[in-house]
Amino acid sequence: MSTREHTPALPNEREQQVLDRIDKARRRRPKVREERITLSHGSGGKATQTLVEAIFLDAFRNPLLEPLEDAAEFTINGARMALTTDSFVVSPLFFPGGDIGDLAVNGTVNDLAVSGATPLYLTAGFILEEGFEVADLTRIVDSMRRAAEIAGVQVVTGDTKVVQRGKADGCYINTAGVGVIERQGTLGIATAQPGDVVLVSGPIGEHGITIMLARGELDIDADLESDTAAVHGLVASLLDAVPGVRALRDATRGGVATILNEVAKAAEVAVVVDEKAVPVIDEVRGASELLGIDPLYVACEGRIVVVVDGDAAEDALEVMRRHPLGANAAVIGRIAQDPPGLVLLNTTFGGTRIVDLLVGDPLPRIC
Repeated sequence: MSTREHTPALPNEREQQVLDRIDKARRRRPKVREERITLSHGSGGKATQTLVEAIFLDAFRNPLLEPLEDAAEFTINGARMALTTDSFVVSPLFFPGGDIGDLAVNGTVNDLAVSGATPLYLTAGFILEEGFEVADLTRIVDSMRRAAEIAGVQVVTGDTKVVQRGKADGCYINTAGVGVIERQGTLGIATAQPGDVVLVSGPIGEHGITIMLARGELDIDADLESDTAAVHGLVASLLDAVPGVRALRDATRGGVATILNEVAKAAEVAVVVDEKAVPVIDEVRGASELLGIDPLYVACEGRIVVVVDGDAAEDALEVMRRHPLGANAAVIGRIAQDPPGLVLLNTTFGGTRIVDLLVGDPLPRIC
């Protein structure tokens, strides 16, 4: 993708005033204004970001937490390690292409992988509702076992709690994962620079739309499956072959759009995306249009977003396409200098619009 393609026009005076107001608002100290937690606080969008920064980061602030990457990086006796944690509350528990069990393993492995670590060990904590069927629990645990074997990790400790009937939704799973970082260099969204290129490893939005349709609340038929998969092999191939990789993220809650906003904010750059270049399969595009949802905001569970030096973009694309999970990888955008902190989308209609963080939560409990 040429850095000269689809370059947005310079903003006029009125547009610049709008951009200045957005920038000023983003730089204010975050504050949770709601009196009670809402579903929006779990969407991965603006409410989530505010909650994390105003409550959790403010309370626990330290150099390991402050980057807000998918895993914390630290050193023990000279060994570089990565640690992550995640919780899974997906509804329904079983869906086309997977279930809460393999989702928990793959999601934790992926958070370690995009931090540049080789995943090693996981924990598994189960919160079970009174009355939950043992056969369903066995099915979930078997799925976790198979996913762990495929990913080459072990579940080495865990916990089980049971709550009263009606106080949960069958089964929730909390995980933690630890891995070792053996390659030199540090990955991070704050390292993105003008001239870098943005890639995705495949079509987006399949997991989120699959979950929505699996709930049976919508009269929409689509032959869809979740893309849940462990991406550590794809990431390892990329990092081994391409030295210009700056950052990696798995596009879960909030989708690709949220990740790109995090890149723009952390690195104080602009991210310019070509809408025509973003891979979306017809079933996801059609269902998204019926639901009034932009696929850019829909969660994936087996896709990564890559920021790479522009000179290494073609090499990165070639390496990714050689891997089964990256066969349909695509260059979707580039990093620019201005306007810093914003994501701009060059639309299929020839215009340009801002892609901001979501305010609400159109797809609750998808992971």
